[in-house]
Amino acid sequence: MTSSSISDAEDAKLLTLARSARARVGAEEGAAVRDETGRTYVGIDVQLPSLRLSALQAAVVVAAASGVRRIEAAAVVGVRDRLDDGERRLVADLNPDARVYLADEAGRVRAVVEAADGGGSGA
Repeated sequence: MTSSSISDAEDAKLLTLARSARARVGAEEGAAVRDETGRTYVGIDVQLPSLRLSALQAAVVVAAASGVRRIEAAAVVGVRDRLDDGERRLVADLNPDARVYLADEAGRVRAVVEAADGGGSGA
């Protein structure tokens, strides 16, 4: 599945935003989340000596710091095809039914995860 084959245009937009965030600074991962009002938030992976965040964690933190109480969907662009348990719980804190698209660098979706389910399922 590619970003253009995602049936929801707003979900496809998340993939575009995540790819753009990643490419802008040459990060390993880029992520984007959408809240219940349609606003979007982006993040990249943070690799500092005293702080490590995945791109998804960074995007969720930006959303939460902006007052978001519920997210609808997220996209992560990079090399992974699974969420780790901490990421799954973090997304579930804001909506256990949120969809998380895991895509490669070209935006081809490898897996779609619901936060409550964890792991990943082939797309």
